[in-house]
Amino acid sequence: MDLFLEVIGWIGSIAVLLAYGLNSYQKIGSDSILFYGLNLAGGLLLVIYTIYKEAYPNTFINVCWVLVALIALGKVLMKTPDKKEP
Repeated sequence: MDLFLEVIGWIGSIAVLLAYGLNSYQKIGSDSILFYGLNLAGGLLLVIYTIYKEAYPNTFINVCWVLVALIALGKVLMKTPDKKEP
């Protein structure tokens, strides 16, 4: 179980860093579903890992990270496409 949760933690860290790096090098937009999805998935995995490690300050920041990603992703998904005028 320890190894599994270590892998979960590493995958979460990589997902968050991947989102940041891809956005920093303008490969994805900061308002893209991929950006929010990577942050959401990474944050959730890090929440699991930090709870297991009883690192509650890190759990707190990752819960906040997940909430921000969820709200932003919800806004992107609920946005209606602009109607083009002829």
